Amino acid sequence: MQAYSVLLYYHYTRIENPEDFREAHHQFCLDHQLKGRIIIAEEGINGTISGLEVDCEAYMQHLRKDERFAGIDFKVESHPEHTFQKLYVRVKPEIVHSGLLHINPTQKTGKHLEPEDFKKMKDSEDVVILDVRSNYEHEVGRFKNAITLDINHFREFPEKIKELEAFRDKKIITYCTGGVKCEKASAYLLESGFPEVYQLHGGIVKYGIETGGEDFEGKCYVFDNRVVTEINKVNPKVIATCHICGTVSDRMVNCANPICNEHFPMCEECGWKMDGTCSEECKTNPQKRTYDGTGLYQKELNGYQPEMNSLNKQRNKYLQNEK
Repeated sequence: MQAYSVLLYYHYTRIENPEDFREAHHQFCLDHQLKGRIIIAEEGINGTISGLEVDCEAYMQHLRKDERFAGIDFKVESHPEHTFQKLYVRVKPEIVHSGLLHINPTQKTGKHLEPEDFKKMKDSEDVVILDVRSNYEHEVGRFKNAITLDINHFREFPEKIKELEAFRDKKIITYCTGGVKCEKASAYLLESGFPEVYQLHGGIVKYGIETGGEDFEGKCYVFDNRVVTEINKVNPKVIATCHICGTVSDRMVNCANPICNEHFPMCEECGWKMDGTCSEECKTNPQKRTYDGTGLYQKELNGYQPEMNSLNKQRNKYLQNEK
C-alpha cells in the first residue's frame, strides 16, 4: 500500500503577479497528482493538499527552491489515502479572509511561540489563551481554559476584540488550526493597543505533531474530507455534544439543506433521524440534499474545471507552434 501525506502550510510573502504564479503552480500540482485547496494572493500563499509522500516531498522542495518561500513551514501528517477529491488553486484578495488588508504580517505580528514554549507558558496566571477560529471549529475542540469568541467567520474578529478589554494587562496567546489566522489576529491586537501578544506557531496541528497535544480538548476541525482529526494523545477528552439530542458526539456534519449548510456535531442516530439536517424546517426544504450518512457534500464547481483549462492552454500552445 502506498503512503500518502497531508500538507498544511501558509507563507506571507510578496507575489507580484498572482495570476501568472497560479497558472504555473496549478500545473505543477496537476503534474504531481496533488489534490486540495490552495489560495494565492499578492500577500502570499495558504494551502492544504494531499498526495503520495513522494509527490508531497517534491512539492515542498519545489516551493522552498523559490526564495520567496524559503522560510515556509509545512505541517506534515500521514494518511492512508487522499483527503481531498479535487484540486482548487485560486487567486483571492487575501490568503485568509479577514478584511485587514492594511496589515502586513512580515512587518508586524505577535511573537511566535513554538509548541514546546506554548506548552510551558499556557497555564501561567498572567496568560490568556485566545481561540481566533469560528464557532463550529472551537465547538468541537479547543484548548483547556481557552477564551472563545462568538464568530461565524474570521472576518468578524476585529469587531469582537472589544470583549477582550479585561485582558489588556495579560499576555495574550492566539491560536488557530495552522497559524495563518493568528498572523493578522495578533497583529490587529497589537495595533489595538494590547501590549504583549503571542501566537502559537504552526497552530493546533503543529502542537499535536510536536508535543502530543496535551490539554487540547476534543478534536481539531480541518478543511478536508477528514473533517476532524485527533490532536491529543496524552489526555484526550470529547467536549462536543449532538446538536439534536445533546449526547456527547464529535461527529461533524453539514446541514443537508444547502441554504443553511450549517456545520454542527450530530450523533449517527440523529443523523438518520433528521436526514442530515439541523432542524425540522431544514428537513422539509425542497432543495435538501440526499443524506448518505456522512453529512459531507462537495461544493458546486460553478464551471471551475482546472484540468480542462490546463489542457486547453497546452493545446493552444501546441497550435501556435504548428503555425
